Amino acid sequence: MPTISANGLTVAYEVAGEGPPLILLHGATGSGRSHFFGLLPVLATTFRAYAPDARGHAGTRWDPGDGFSTADLVADVVAFADAQGLQTFHLLGYSMGGMTALAFAVDHGPRLRSLVALSIAAEREPRLRVASSLMDPARIERQDPAWAAALAARHDPVQGEGAWRRLLSAVVADIASQPLLTPAELRAIEVPTLVVAGDRDPFVPVDRAWQLARQVVDGRLLIIPGADHDLLGSGHRLLLPALIDQYATIDLGTAAEDLP
Repeated sequence: MPTISANGLTVAYEVAGEGPPLILLHGATGSGRSHFFGLLPVLATTFRAYAPDARGHAGTRWDPGDGFSTADLVADVVAFADAQGLQTFHLLGYSMGGMTALAFAVDHGPRLRSLVALSIAAEREPRLRVASSLMDPARIERQDPAWAAALAARHDPVQGEGAWRRLLSAVVADIASQPLLTPAELRAIEVPTLVVAGDRDPFVPVDRAWQLARQVVDGRLLIIPGADHDLLGSGHRLLLPALIDQYATIDLGTAAEDLP
């Protein structure tokens, strides 16, 4: 798995394909590989697709006990793109990665060619309430030991023994403290934007996804029936055609020019 130095981190990432650059941002507790293994081969037929591990996740070492903020994650994306020589690029974010992608679009809009926001809404609730319950390490160890083992296997080899527990606390703390994007900031997002949510997602009520798609300048909305938060699993059947349609109707550009 390749790595690259960016923002003081050694970032592990997946990469596949040739063409215009696309950066994929995974969700909390996931990794580029675990969350995008189904999408990456398809997207790589059109793009050079990069899927970095966020700080404190999987192969990108960062002590989650030190916490992190959405601003840190946005700065990491900036540094990763710079290190790869990407002047402009497409961006797709899922859940935590979706919030990072939205914040990046607000702060660095001229660098984006398009945006896809999966399983995310701009409001803090009900994300915080649901995350506080679902991401309680004691609850997971007691009620879902298989998930506890999977989290330990994904994160602890690089982050240290028991790091997955500290990671969950850092994720919840970020949701609780992240500055909320204002309607004016969301209206400043001008690139073609696809918002996708499952109609059974406890984190993202359908009306919140609809509101997000309406607030950006060029928004499209897909609600996947019967899908929960995990669109990268349960929603693939409808998600892939929507992505293909999204990218078929916009200017993809060409391979990125090197940064000066």
